[in-house]
Amino acid sequence: MTIDTKSGTGGDGRTRARGMGLAAVRGLALALITLPGSVLCLVLSLVSIALIPIGVGIVTTPWVLTGVRAFADWRRVLAAEWGGVRIPPAYRPMPKGANPWTRTFGMLRDPATWRDLRWLPVDMTAGFLTALLPAVLLFYPLEGFAIAAGLWRVFTDVGGGTYWYGFVPVTGQASALGAGALGLALLFVAHFYTAPLLRAHFRLTRAVLGSNQGQLAERVRVLTETRRDAVDTSAAELRRIERDLHDGAQARLVAMGMDLGTIEMLLEKDPAKARQLVAQARQSSADALAELRDLVRGIHPPVLAERGLGDAVRALALRLPIATEVNVELPGRAEAPVESAAYFAVSEVLTNAVKHAGADRIWIDLHHTAERGDNGMLRITVTDNGKGGAVIGAGSGLAGVERRLGTFDGVLAVSSPAGGPTMVTMEIPCALS
Repeated sequence: MTIDTKSGTGGDGRTRARGMGLAAVRGLALALITLPGSVLCLVLSLVSIALIPIGVGIVTTPWVLTGVRAFADWRRVLAAEWGGVRIPPAYRPMPKGANPWTRTFGMLRDPATWRDLRWLPVDMTAGFLTALLPAVLLFYPLEGFAIAAGLWRVFTDVGGGTYWYGFVPVTGQASALGAGALGLALLFVAHFYTAPLLRAHFRLTRAVLGSNQGQLAERVRVLTETRRDAVDTSAAELRRIERDLHDGAQARLVAMGMDLGTIEMLLEKDPAKARQLVAQARQSSADALAELRDLVRGIHPPVLAERGLGDAVRALALRLPIATEVNVELPGRAEAPVESAAYFAVSEVLTNAVKHAGADRIWIDLHHTAERGDNGMLRITVTDNGKGGAVIGAGSGLAGVERRLGTFDGVLAVSSPAGGPTMVTMEIPCALS
């Protein structure tokens, strides 16, 4: 056991050292490219834009700004690959075959162009420093070690008797050892801050170069789709309710009214027949009442309104022909629309499991976590030991569940390898009261 622990610690140390070296080399390469590249792009851009009034800039500006965009896109790639920082581009598309005039002023009207131009001076100053610091922290201590090893004599001869290493004046072996101690301290700092400093460089790039327009556009698209799905679902639900009322309870109530009219005519002529029709009308009223209760339960189950999601799901499990275990850890109740969406999503998933999974056992877990900000998230997991193979696709019940959850920014994940088991996870951001 001791050997394994030491081996793991050594491996972790080697990994950290390798990460330090890689961050320092990448930072040095970035610093060597950042300063000249940003200066060149900024100067060419300013000169080209300044030449627009005399016509020369109309031709040169599209080419120069295209180069600036290519430089910025290359930095986006490095930010993602080296720092794990995503900076999505948000450039407006240009029409194909556009003339230089249209391209010039189209690019100048694009807010992303001005973000690029604002980023260039930041990149050549603060960006250059944050890229260079990881290399300085790792490589500058080597000079301190060299001074402590005896090269201070060479350095002091060149410096005229005193050589400054950081804030340490080196004049002899004692002060040279102080320089080595300073180098050791810097190396210790580099051990913890080399990689974070490189990530800070990319975060600075994202802060200036990035835009939330891409996320906003995606958010608008998702909201548009979920709103359309919600409207379609509501319309389909209204049609279902109308159809169920027309074909079920309404038809029974009409038949019961006709029976009552017949009873009125038969009360004196044929009392026995009248009593038979009264019994039939009573049964029709009971059937109509049962259908109305089922219809109400399909709209918003009373147990859900009165006792909450946990007890409503337990009631669902009791009606299943398969052994089902329910675990509920909900310290409060969500809003009624969220509870309703979660209830019917669970109901649909259970229906699919009973019909198609071939399972003999189902497990349901409901709990609330605080992973998404202050509101938290309702997470529901339904697992069965069936044959697997469940997918989210057009025409499947799971696609309808996904649309239902999407109305509330919820997500659906399915793990169902061939041979099972199947695990369906549903998450809805919400707060509990």
